[in-house]
Amino acid sequence: MATWALPENIEDVLPTDAAKLERMRRLALDSFAAHGYELVMPPLLEYVDSLLSGVGHDMDLATFKLVDQLSGRMMGLRADTTPQVARIDAHVLNRPGVTRLCYAGSVLHTRPSGLGKSRQPFQVGAELYGHAGLDADIEIQQLMLDTLAALGVCAVRLDIGQPSVFRALADTARLTADEREMLFIAVSGKDTATLAAFASTPVAEAGVAAARRAIAALPGWYGLDVDQVILKARSHLPHAPRITEALDQLRRVATHFSSQGLAVSVDLGELGGFNYESGIAFAAFADGASEAIARGGRYDDIGLVFGRARPATGFSMDLKSLLAIADDAAPHTVRVLAPVAPDDDAREAMRAFRRAGYVVVGGLGGGEHHELDRDSADITHVMQRLDGKWQIKAKGSQ
Repeated sequence: MATWALPENIEDVLPTDAAKLERMRRLALDSFAAHGYELVMPPLLEYVDSLLSGVGHDMDLATFKLVDQLSGRMMGLRADTTPQVARIDAHVLNRPGVTRLCYAGSVLHTRPSGLGKSRQPFQVGAELYGHAGLDADIEIQQLMLDTLAALGVCAVRLDIGQPSVFRALADTARLTADEREMLFIAVSGKDTATLAAFASTPVAEAGVAAARRAIAALPGWYGLDVDQVILKARSHLPHAPRITEALDQLRRVATHFSSQGLAVSVDLGELGGFNYESGIAFAAFADGASEAIARGGRYDDIGLVFGRARPATGFSMDLKSLLAIADDAAPHTVRVLAPVAPDDDAREAMRAFRRAGYVVVGGLGGGEHHELDRDSADITHVMQRLDGKWQIKAKGSQ
């Protein structure tokens, strides 16, 4: 293997895509800031005791681990920024009332999350803490939609799920921790074979058996006809207060966004990206993307492990996965070649042109080196001294 080869599903981001990615990062953070969300920058790695607190086994498997050479303790490279931001809210900021935070940065996965996916996504996201009502769920979903629009992602469809139904059924079915994890993966992946085998296992108690059958049926209750899907779910699910409330919440949120003319579907098999969502979960889809382009949901339980239980909801997206579908209007950049060995007057003119928004590239060497710079496809203009003043002229003009 060549020494310069990169690991599988790890890639360089080259100039054109890197420039677009940076523009998208700025647009996303500007959108978050305009909605009142404050930027935080968690570290790339921290002790696994903190990094993996309150999250599911799937997050543990996705996390690269290494031994800290200073303390001897196990550290992890973050696979998702959300738990870190929850730690900042609960343990570092410790503010009363509602707190709105956002972030942008790379995460690292031990395995790609899907076919052709990068193991180093560039994750941006926003989190809202301290409000348990549906207004917070609606705000964070609206922020996601507004941000995608700012990024130039068109024809977005919203898919909304309710992991509370799965959790209520799991409690009634008396699932072990391992069974919960296995069924979370099976329901999320619509693995009907695994679910059918689970539901067919004989159980003596009727209520437990009914809950197990209902879990196996969750992936089948989805569609654009929100009222029909929820009506069908009500007729088959146990009549428990937790489930009734969860379905009422699902209908209210779906109706809110469908009334805006947005394509909205509900999916009781949508349980969120990682196994820590505790309430409304959602995902955004768009033309040109085979998988969800953004995901989020409510996760009220994570802060408890940091000593402060807080209502929380948020979302994240991988900007790398949006590079191909974001309708990015790249600014037309005038790239100006400066003279070789500029004098004080030329250097002052170069600074003035840069302040005015031009890209001014320093001339290198003389002779053929300067000609190579001049002939570069990136150079559109050159600096010329005319009538005692430095001016910008189109390349090739006299």
